Amino acid sequence: MILPIVAYGHPVLRKMCEDITPDYPQLEQLIANMWETMYGSSGVGLAAPQINRPIRLFVVDSEQIINSLEEDEKNDYPGDNGVKQVFINAHIVSTGGEEWPYNEGCLSIPKIREDVYRPETVTIRYVDEQFQPQEKTFTGITARVIFHEYDHIDGKLFIDHLKPLKRRMLKGKLDDITKGKINVDYKMIFHK
Repeated sequence: MILPIVAYGHPVLRKMCEDITPDYPQLEQLIANMWETMYGSSGVGLAAPQINRPIRLFVVDSEQIINSLEEDEKNDYPGDNGVKQVFINAHIVSTGGEEWPYNEGCLSIPKIREDVYRPETVTIRYVDEQFQPQEKTFTGITARVIFHEYDHIDGKLFIDHLKPLKRRMLKGKLDDITKGKINVDYKMIFHK
């Protein structure tokens, strides 16, 4: 089932999310709904707060980015083949490499894209859908998508990485999103 995406301005997007246990209600269905919602809104990642759940859960499919690269872009992300993966109770262990810019967007902040600087690599500890502990290092565009989704479960948004002047320049557009004055081709929830 495709779920509505929570729009900028909703308090759930600013919550520090909680770890969950294997007996979290209907977790398997929730994950399936998150994949369907992400693909239905043309996303490459989706975090639980974006569907109004303040829990440490996100899904990432960076394979679709890697697979759609033009020939001349294929060398931009060496060692990054993309992943299609669920991350539960994720916690960053370390980051590394040079910070680099990429034009990011967010399903909760539609029609706004800005360059955000993030490190090249992230090592993250999490559990998979079977609650098996994992610790892996990701690089390139995959690391970027993980950083973006990880920010969501820590109550942060990509616009928090922008300089204050740039944020002030976006204020009108952000206010419009909060008020529901935005047209997108997916369902959204706006804070009353």
